Amino acid sequence: MSILWWILALLAILIAGLAFWARFIAQGVEKLVPADGQFADVMGGRVHYTDRGESAPGEPAIVMIHGILGGMRNFADLAEAMAKDHRVIVIDRPGWGHSGVWSPRPDIQTQAEIVMGLIERLGLDRPVLVGHSMGGAVSLAAGLAHPEKLRGLALIAPYTQPIDQPPEAFKAMNVPPAIAGLIAWTLATPIGMRTGKAKSAMVFAPDPVPADFATRGGGALVLRPRSFRSAAFELAMARGSMLRQAPLYGGLRVPVAILYGHGDAILAPALHGTDTATAIPGATIDLIEGGHMLQVVYPQATEAWLRGAVARFSGS
Repeated sequence: MSILWWILALLAILIAGLAFWARFIAQGVEKLVPADGQFADVMGGRVHYTDRGESAPGEPAIVMIHGILGGMRNFADLAEAMAKDHRVIVIDRPGWGHSGVWSPRPDIQTQAEIVMGLIERLGLDRPVLVGHSMGGAVSLAAGLAHPEKLRGLALIAPYTQPIDQPPEAFKAMNVPPAIAGLIAWTLATPIGMRTGKAKSAMVFAPDPVPADFATRGGGALVLRPRSFRSAAFELAMARGSMLRQAPLYGGLRVPVAILYGHGDAILAPALHGTDTATAIPGATIDLIEGGHMLQVVYPQATEAWLRGAVARFSGS
């Protein structure tokens, strides 16, 4: 019994030490990537968002929604460019960046309601939603539920269809929810620090990872335990949410434009781009060179596409 007691005591010390280390790293990266904006209470949680620029009369505001393992800084260059002549709101989705963690954690459709709640709170009149990756799924959910409140959906490398397995870069986070918390506070941070560069390269492939992505792009925040838990939750819930959502695309009553990179190594452009555009009445799709993080690596090309989409939405 004494040997077992010592083993348990040593295990408890190890877990406590790893948790302390994870907390220390989390505090460090939050100093590197502090909150940029302000907070609003929406549906029982706090949304972190930035609000800049001003739209000309008749021009819509633009709301930007990031993907999994992302944050509002993923849109740094694109938001700065569009804010020259549009009001631009960029949000941290629930559980990401500096936004709060809702209880229970919201699925894709509930996240869409949170986004729409913020839009109502800010008094935005039919804005354009710009959704990247998982943010594209949230944007589509908002368009299905509230088409009359939106000018259009501009989707960058969106996640639009159910898939059986998560992308290779995210498989380590595809763990049962029952143990996600334990892993988040013990193994996730040291493993993330050791494999982070390789995983980032997989997400950006075939494009290089920008040298300043950890800070300007907010990439360092993925080392926090809460990011692992958010990723584990979203990977577990995504397929069910998309099985409910994808069959409804034929009834979308809001204009949709999709942008994909030919070389996207995370989501298949044919399935999530071309097939989805075909299913949505009047949707357009543009394919350009590049991978999954188009708005980070190709901000000028993405801006040009977005301006074209907004002009089309305004004329529809």
